[in-house]
Amino acid sequence: MAEVRAGGTYARLVRAQIRSQTQYRMSFCVDVASCALSTLVEAAVVLVVFRVSPTVGGFGLREVLVMSALAVFAFDLADLLVGNIERLSLYVRKGMLDTILVRPLRVLPQLLATDFALRRIGRAAQSSVLLAVVLVYADPHWTPGRVLMLVLTPLAGCALFAAVFVLGACVAFWFVESGEIANAFTYGGKEFARYPATIYPGLLRRVFGYGVGLALVGYHPALFLTGHADPLGGPDWLAWLSPAAAAFAWVIALVVWRTGIRHYRSTGS
Repeated sequence: MAEVRAGGTYARLVRAQIRSQTQYRMSFCVDVASCALSTLVEAAVVLVVFRVSPTVGGFGLREVLVMSALAVFAFDLADLLVGNIERLSLYVRKGMLDTILVRPLRVLPQLLATDFALRRIGRAAQSSVLLAVVLVYADPHWTPGRVLMLVLTPLAGCALFAAVFVLGACVAFWFVESGEIANAFTYGGKEFARYPATIYPGLLRRVFGYGVGLALVGYHPALFLTGHADPLGGPDWLAWLSPAAAAFAWVIALVVWRTGIRHYRSTGS
């Protein structure tokens, strides 16, 4: 019962944020449109790359567009749901986290609900449309397995990116000015996942592609969907490991989060 009541409290916090952000409708619409525009710009970047090169890392335009669309959609979903956790450094620096800690609710859901940014829904909606358009263009041979992969990959990718967001935010418990460090793994991780793993050096590929799991967000699922063999020799079943990678990332994120909360010392302000 206590968990149910807490869930209702979090929902009311989110609704309050939505009401406040939609109070000025024109401003809200402009924010949503500007967020959506960034997705189109990212898609255009891929097209520009192929204007100067017929292939990227041994892949054609169709395969790279599928990789990019899968990664961007997963990232935008995570950014909508948990991206505001990056404000944690501000809360720590100004001592605002103290007001969160004294409430009889879990800290992480409070932060996510209190700073929920509805304007990012435009970006998530635009990236979902982009993924649909790219799949029509790529025209893969649909099978039950590929349909399941299409459903599973954005959800698992969203969960993986969400865990990376939380991990990046946790740096603020030890280094207050942590924005650039966190962005290297969140927004940098999205850029890594958008392109074939074959373009990266071996060490970078092992650390970020398979250590963090970013190759399982776009690269391997796109190979499975398009029927393209992996030039690196990876088996097809790697594409199905994204849920396990996301679950493992969340275990690490929650352990680091709890360690950071115990480590936190108020600024006294």
